[in-house]
Amino acid sequence: MIKIRNKTLFAQIMAIILAVPMLAWAGGGGATGFIDAGTFALVIEVGLALGAIILATVVKKMGMPLPKLVQAPILWAVCYIAFRVILQPPIPFSLLAMYMGVCTVCILLYCSLTTESWEEFSNPIAKMLRANSGGAKMSRYATFVILPGLIAFQTYDMMLPKFGEPIELRTVHPAPPASINTHKKVINLQTAENPFRIGDDGNYLKVGDESKYFGGNAWTGDVPVFLQKVQEGGQVFFGTAGCFFCHGDNLDGLGPFSFAFNPIPANFADSGTIAQLQESFVFWRVAKGGPDLSREAFPWASAMPPWEKHLTTPEIWKVIIFEYWHTGFFPRTWG
Repeated sequence: MIKIRNKTLFAQIMAIILAVPMLAWAGGGGATGFIDAGTFALVIEVGLALGAIILATVVKKMGMPLPKLVQAPILWAVCYIAFRVILQPPIPFSLLAMYMGVCTVCILLYCSLTTESWEEFSNPIAKMLRANSGGAKMSRYATFVILPGLIAFQTYDMMLPKFGEPIELRTVHPAPPASINTHKKVINLQTAENPFRIGDDGNYLKVGDESKYFGGNAWTGDVPVFLQKVQEGGQVFFGTAGCFFCHGDNLDGLGPFSFAFNPIPANFADSGTIAQLQESFVFWRVAKGGPDLSREAFPWASAMPPWEKHLTTPEIWKVIIFEYWHTGFFPRTWG
């Protein structure tokens, strides 16, 4: 084993390594000016690992070695904190469960590397299961009766439907801002018009005049310009963006993913949704999604992603044309 001669220098290096993640965390998490989120998470995890090694070494030098039965839950807790709290952006629960499963297997392998370490880890458990002392019996009750009962109660409480009213009321159609900035261009929502509302003569098609195209097939034959834009919007809805996964094939809010959200996605086939809105309002909701909603839209908010990060401005306007054509509704106007 390599012997470190300059222990002071080694201690300084370890202190710097452990101080960097703490300074980064204090400076606002993973969004620091000198490291990105991935590097930040890696530094944090390395720092935790080194800290655990240094702590274990100090404890051992002091003549107070931690038994394997204590080391195992400490290591498990460190892994959980690293994945659940420190790692950014947050990972889904399914991935967390997978990581923690791997960590659990690794910790058990660590505790069973030698016969002596496995006996050190398993002997207290065996004594708890076999001994007739009062302490052993209480441990058995806590392990096999109280703890499973608490877990079962928590699971039942989580799965039990809640019918209580929210603390505050929610406005389904919150007031939009006066203007938004999309793709580095300011759009005035009070005056904006859909640029793809084009009639056969190439001029702007007034709201209501598109009724002559309702019921037609936009995917066969030599279709008018308006139905060509409807077709392109449908390609975005069913292909590029996959909106139907949430809003459904019939735009009724009953897509295969819809019931994973609360509330479920909007039912465009209902006369209380897009039929009550201006096209510019719908553009705002599609472009900015749930993150841009005002406080009055909470506590349920919306699971709609900000589609401006994935779709171009023309694609958003075209999908809006398609939604109104498919449902047979007209956008609301003030003139």
